[in-house]
Amino acid sequence: MDGLTAIAKSGGALTSLQALVRHPCNSSSQPLQPSFLGSGCGSLPAAALTTPGRACGACLAGASLPSCTLLSSCSSSITGLQLPQAAPVRRRALAAPPRSGVTRAAAAVTQEVEEMSRQFALDNESDLRVRIVGEEGSTWKRCELRVSGRLAGVPLVLHWAITKPGRPTWYLPAEAQRPANTREYKKRALQTTFNKIDDGAILIIDVDAAQNDAIEFTLKDDSCNAWFKNRGSNFRVEVGKGGAAAPPAASPAPAAVDIPKELVDIQSYLRWERAGKQTYSYEQQEAEYRAAREELEAQVRSGATLEELRQRLKGGPATNGAASGNGAGASQGAGGVAVPEDLVGIQAYLRWERGGKKNYSPEEQQREYEAARAELQAAVAGGASVASLRAQLQAPKKEAQAAAAQKPQSRVHIERKQWDPAQLINAHTATAHSPGTAPPAPAPKEPTPLELAADVVMGADGATVVSRQVIPVDGGAVLVLVTEEGGEVTVHVATDLREPLALHWAVSRKGQEWGKPPSSVVPEGSAEVGGSVETPLARGWGGQDSVQAAHVALGRDAGGFAALPFVLHAAAGWWLKNGGKDFVAPLKKAPPPPPAADVDASKMAKWLVDEIADCEREAEKSFMHRFNLAAGFAEKARDAGSLGLAAVFVWLRYCQTRQLNWNVNYNVKPREISAAQNRLTDVLEGLYATLPGERELVRLALSAIGRGGEGDVGQRIRDEILVVQQNNNAKGGMLEEWHQKLHNNTSPDDVVICQALLDYLAADLDLGAYWARLEAEGVSRERLASYDRPIVSEPRLKPEQKEGLIRDLGAYLKTLKAVHSGADLESAAAAVLGYKLDAMRGGQHGDIHVEPVPGLAPELPDLLDFVLEHINDAEPLPLLLGLVEARRELRPALQAGGDRLKDCVYLDLALDSAVRTTVERSLAAVAAAPAADQMGLAALVVENLCLSLDDNEELVFCLKAWMAAAPACRANEPHWALRAKAVMDRTRLALADIAERTAALLQPTATYMGHRLGVASWAVDIFSEEVIRMGSAAALSQLLARLDPVLRAAADLGAWQVISPVAVAGVVRCVDSLGDVQDVVYDEATILVAGHVSGEEEIPDGAVAVLTPDMPDVLSHVSVRARNGKICFATCFDEGVLAELRALDGRALRLEPAAEDLKYTPIEAAEVQHSAAGGGADDDVPSGLSITKKAWAGKYAIPADDFTPDLVGAKSRNLADLRGRLPDWIHLPTSVAIPFGTFDQVLAAPQNRAVAAEVKALQAALKAGQHEKLAELRSAVLELAAPEALVTELRAAFQGAGLPWPGEQGEERWEAAWRAIKKVWASKWNERAFFSCRKARINHDDLSMAVLCQQVIRADYAYVIHTTNPSTGDASEIYAEVVRGLGETLVGAYPGRALSFAASKSDLAPRVLGFPSKRVGLFCPDTLIFRSDSNGEDLEGYAGAGLYDSITMDPEQEEKVDYSVDKLLNDTSFQKDVLTRIAQLGDAVEKALKSPQDIEGVVKDGKLYMVQTRPQM
Repeated sequence: MDGLTAIAKSGGALTSLQALVRHPCNSSSQPLQPSFLGSGCGSLPAAALTTPGRACGACLAGASLPSCTLLSSCSSSITGLQLPQAAPVRRRALAAPPRSGVTRAAAAVTQEVEEMSRQFALDNESDLRVRIVGEEGSTWKRCELRVSGRLAGVPLVLHWAITKPGRPTWYLPAEAQRPANTREYKKRALQTTFNKIDDGAILIIDVDAAQNDAIEFTLKDDSCNAWFKNRGSNFRVEVGKGGAAAPPAASPAPAAVDIPKELVDIQSYLRWERAGKQTYSYEQQEAEYRAAREELEAQVRSGATLEELRQRLKGGPATNGAASGNGAGASQGAGGVAVPEDLVGIQAYLRWERGGKKNYSPEEQQREYEAARAELQAAVAGGASVASLRAQLQAPKKEAQAAAAQKPQSRVHIERKQWDPAQLINAHTATAHSPGTAPPAPAPKEPTPLELAADVVMGADGATVVSRQVIPVDGGAVLVLVTEEGGEVTVHVATDLREPLALHWAVSRKGQEWGKPPSSVVPEGSAEVGGSVETPLARGWGGQDSVQAAHVALGRDAGGFAALPFVLHAAAGWWLKNGGKDFVAPLKKAPPPPPAADVDASKMAKWLVDEIADCEREAEKSFMHRFNLAAGFAEKARDAGSLGLAAVFVWLRYCQTRQLNWNVNYNVKPREISAAQNRLTDVLEGLYATLPGERELVRLALSAIGRGGEGDVGQRIRDEILVVQQNNNAKGGMLEEWHQKLHNNTSPDDVVICQALLDYLAADLDLGAYWARLEAEGVSRERLASYDRPIVSEPRLKPEQKEGLIRDLGAYLKTLKAVHSGADLESAAAAVLGYKLDAMRGGQHGDIHVEPVPGLAPELPDLLDFVLEHINDAEPLPLLLGLVEARRELRPALQAGGDRLKDCVYLDLALDSAVRTTVERSLAAVAAAPAADQMGLAALVVENLCLSLDDNEELVFCLKAWMAAAPACRANEPHWALRAKAVMDRTRLALADIAERTAALLQPTATYMGHRLGVASWAVDIFSEEVIRMGSAAALSQLLARLDPVLRAAADLGAWQVISPVAVAGVVRCVDSLGDVQDVVYDEATILVAGHVSGEEEIPDGAVAVLTPDMPDVLSHVSVRARNGKICFATCFDEGVLAELRALDGRALRLEPAAEDLKYTPIEAAEVQHSAAGGGADDDVPSGLSITKKAWAGKYAIPADDFTPDLVGAKSRNLADLRGRLPDWIHLPTSVAIPFGTFDQVLAAPQNRAVAAEVKALQAALKAGQHEKLAELRSAVLELAAPEALVTELRAAFQGAGLPWPGEQGEERWEAAWRAIKKVWASKWNERAFFSCRKARINHDDLSMAVLCQQVIRADYAYVIHTTNPSTGDASEIYAEVVRGLGETLVGAYPGRALSFAASKSDLAPRVLGFPSKRVGLFCPDTLIFRSDSNGEDLEGYAGAGLYDSITMDPEQEEKVDYSVDKLLNDTSFQKDVLTRIAQLGDAVEKALKSPQDIEGVVKDGKLYMVQTRPQM
């Protein structure tokens, strides 16, 4: 027995031979004795040789014992003892157990056959490998179970039994057939302890396949009662087919093949892809995985090698397919030492991390991967074992990070579908409600006896109520009433509970602590109990027999105390508290909330804000209270529309940003918080589904809270932290303080704390990493110390705790995020795709299994895998492609709704947030990218924003234009940069709208609520700004800011567009809007830097320049005013330059404009002239330009042939003069006019006497400086009635000219026409015209208004021509602008620019200067237009164009303009033809009238119409 002796002397490893049994060579019934082995085997335990009736354990374990003839050459180890390898592998046949004491004869040595080998993952760190081995001619099978990894080190037990063919019932084998260390479990199963070996744990079971079908089992960690199953079911290992013996030696059964897991993964993916990428249930995934394995096993049995399978599936060089002892495929590589591939992947990741996480090319990735392999091979060659390398490298965090580092592959890019952008249009509008009105009050309830008693007492006392609280309790209520009279305070405590009670009370100077009351205030009949007092409650309070009460008259002594804390003590011995806390009676009146200035109830749901503010003291007790209240408020907000939901969001946002208390002296279980949170998110989910016009607000509200959950999801927070401590011997210190905090109240801070601890552990216990995470997330030392259960210690952990804590805290972080981090990308993706959260080792909760959301797009799982894998990539484009594509694929689920809608919304929020953070961190890199790439990124971010908005039509049209801009850049098409600049300008206008809409919706509510709740003023002031900054609109704005100078440089545009090039000097004054100061008179030359200019404003007196970032048309009213007034007017495109100018507020500058630039130089204030403006503006008789008031000529209507200066203005006369003097292709509209003086005649009509009196009074008020009367004057004019003679004459004139008479279509059509005429007359008193006349010193009373009547041409395009270039003054060049639809968007306050071009009069060839960015076109049906035509528009030195209104009989309809399909922009030949003919028209009109002209016209079906012209001023 020298072999056994050698084994026994090899370090005591024979303790693992507990399976040794009676040796078949020994015919006696006694166990083998040590003397049988010889004197050298004294170290072999006798207990190892005492199990009778079994085959030799050494044979079963595979040891080579040469002294025993029955033990032939075996495998290389005895349950882990390393012995020389022998080949071929042959073992004795497995015999049946002996019967009736008769020993078996020695069997011949026969060929062993491996019939099955499977590997299972028990948890993230442990594997189970099962082998079934049979032998020729025998029905007995040997089942080997090996466990490797973490679980091999715990007391692991196999819980098992056998099954028989066709019977699912568990059977227990006879005792002689059970392994050692087996015990029965409730006579229903067996439990056998695994044997420890060097690299794992092993257990061997013999089964007779002739009688038994399979072994079924689970595994149990006996140290913590944790059970391990196979995907929720028992493990089952088939051992036979209903008693059939194993095949004869000549025809052995094909052995099952150990297919590496990575190949099965790929095969199952390919099956899923071929099936259409369906969303499988958990069970379907398992079935697909088994089918994939079986397919590969069949191919191997047919002759394929693992190398060939690997080559086919992975598309790379074949590697050694054998599995390592650690369950991972291993290859030797160039170094000749086999290292598992998973460890090479981890090492490669660590190298990449140490190298600064560079963005490697595929070739560099391959080199890094091989270098990592070489490092590990060198370590193994130097004596390190694979097991030690695994222990060193494998931590949960590193494994997760290394998942993407396995065998480098070429960079993956997302191939996007060809989506139609129009499918994104989501033109929902907010629901219209009356937000200032509270919902109807519920019907009054009958007062309770408790309330009646309180009313009686208060009425009898006549005292002032300091506070009154009615607190519900089980079985009734407790009323706490504090009154004060003459400085004396009394506390009444009453209840309608039936049990006899005593008031157990004290006094408090700070509001919480208990202090002994002075004896002078203790009521008679009370008893002192320690430092407190018990006063019995007496029945009959307030005349109610069912109410018992006690009174404490504190008198004037109450001044030194803040509160009276108390509990109620029942005679039966139990205590009544207020939700686990003391009741508190405040002795001082709460200060009233600070007044909120300028509250406009129309801009908020004030009633709801007040209700929320009144409940804040209840809400601040805990998140449970706040979320439950918020759910109720959200339900009420449903009927209050946008402003109601805004109130709910503002409240939640103030809480999220820690402006409100999270917890005040109240203990709540995490599951209660989670359940309340779940209820609130359920309510918001319902609002999202039923109010599509309010989804933006609902998304904001959801983003302010975590998802919540039912069942034990929240409770796991409380329980699992204790398990983390127990598993890692981490009691006391910071972790214990955190544990206490979690038991008291959990909050979103806990996610940050857990992440900080993981950072600390990953940084080798560096406290700097811990504090860096906390501070970055806003959790300061002071905040940690402020919790009810404060955290004041720092983590002080030991290196040996590191690995376990990383594992357990990593799992615990998932639990925290499941409750608090709804919009965390990883947890949100898991919630939608389904996941299984394993029970924590040693915990009392089972696994959590979440099914996938049904009906998801089959592409979504792959996309989410991609973005999670690449979320930290330095290159933004592939990640942004994946993020936006994932949102696209998720959109149908968001629109369809369903039971899991909020999971989808939270995922969408997380994807949106990831887009924002990706853009923000990539801005520097983006700025250096080519223009086409930057535009491609802009298109993606615009598309992402479209997916977040309720009303996104405008941005969808921007998106379509961006999608065309990048290819145009790459193709270097003409004007690509100008077109892209126009797209960017339009996008910026859309972003400005979003910002303004957000501020208008939220800021009034935030301001009022902030004052009510005492929120810090700085947080109130920036509320809406911060909401805007946290959205994707802000990221897009930043991206466009980087792109703007690139496009301006490519388009050869400077930082300025100078509209009126005048050199001036003045003092800088910064204003928000030009409209805010248009009636101001500056007493010194002033340069206005205006944040907003619409184009319709008047430039105030004393202003010598207006500089703005806005882009009014070159031909807008304000542009014309600037040029006529010799005022410098320019648009600045550079935010940096604007910031410099704003910083010069109050300083004197000289402006010197050039063609595409404007230079400014600081000067001394003395060089600035005082303005000549000022004084006399409100004098009774202004002096200045003179106009003559026109008298009525006795006609209400005249045809074009009668147009004369005494009857109509230049607009009408010029049309008449041009008839017959222009080429035939220029069409003029048919016209009729209502002449000067008609308004005064109508006003004087008897039926309008009352209106005339009102107009006269309002005009007098205007002269007195009451400019607010302008709107009333316009309204008064609209009350005029039409004289019958006017109707008759106008009808005749219309019919004579061939114009359709509106009255023929019904009386209501004439009323529409009459109302339009009156609006033209009323425009004499619009603010723009009134202040312009006053500035020009024109007597407003002398202004007369004719009305030019025409049929509307339903235009495709409208144009305005200046036959002398207004920007340069060049008379040899025509300048024109073109817009889609009617021309009001050109001359009115419609943001954006028109298409602009210039043409030399020498050849009239158009030169495009800019492309359109106007967002809307105006369109209307066949109708009439009534144009203003005054005597005050075209005066020498004063142009009144655009001051007065032209009105269509039917209102124009605004339509969003889609330039991506506009023929004028996309058909170059059509564009050239139309623009050339517009230039030719301008030249022809100028020549006909022999002076520069300001011309308006339209294009319809390719034909040009001129609708009016006037001298260019």
